[in-house]
Amino acid sequence: MSQRRRAYEIIEASTSKDKASTAFDIAVISLIFINIIAFVLETVDSIRESMPLVFEYVELISVGVFTVEYLLRIWTAVEADGYERPLSGRLRYCLRPMMLIDLLAILPAFLPFLGVDLRAFRALRMFRLARIAKLGRYTLALKVIQRVFVDKKEELVTTLAFLTLLLLFASSVLYLAEHEAQPEAFGNIPRAMWWGVATLTTVGYGDVYPVTIAGKILGAAIAILGIGMFALPTGILGAAFVEEVQKNKEPGERCPHCGRGGGVEEGGA
Repeated sequence: MSQRRRAYEIIEASTSKDKASTAFDIAVISLIFINIIAFVLETVDSIRESMPLVFEYVELISVGVFTVEYLLRIWTAVEADGYERPLSGRLRYCLRPMMLIDLLAILPAFLPFLGVDLRAFRALRMFRLARIAKLGRYTLALKVIQRVFVDKKEELVTTLAFLTLLLLFASSVLYLAEHEAQPEAFGNIPRAMWWGVATLTTVGYGDVYPVTIAGKILGAAIAILGIGMFALPTGILGAAFVEEVQKNKEPGERCPHCGRGGGVEEGGA
């Protein structure tokens, strides 16, 4: 076995009893959690000012490890099925979603060397949150959620289209009913969309609300309609998640007669 092939097996998420691959996964996951904790604590002024070197070392080590990991993945990309070509294969491999996330995780650290203005650099440091998304490569739960969204993408897109049309309709009718009474809140349809979003999502901040009789009647109807419309994606995702969990169950965990999980209850006739 070549060194490149062995490196590919180690850096890929462990699916066997490969101790080296498992150790690599644990190390990367641990470093990601350390980054999450550091990112949160760094927003507390007293903690950031009392231990600045700790955050600098965490960032330096993290960037170094994640950069080496990223380069290793590019080097070993030709070992993956469908990416065998040295140049085009690696380029296509770099465009995979997880590889883009890996790049965003280290990009802020290298921006100053590319002549990027430091003020813009401070804003782009938020890209460090991409390191949280790196957990998707190692966490089964996140992989299940990803497959759920992929499997139900057509239904979700259709639902999103309906919700967009409903938002446009709600904002339009409230604009017609309220723009004379409240020009500062409903003076145009884009302004009315703030009320539409808050109402259809049942958040109801209360900062903008109809005051005319027609507006109140329409607002009540739209609020009730919004409850049902926003239940659609919830039902789609909930049912798809249950289906995906059932698929991942081992055959031995399913009832041989009905196909349900949990086995067969004892004491039957």
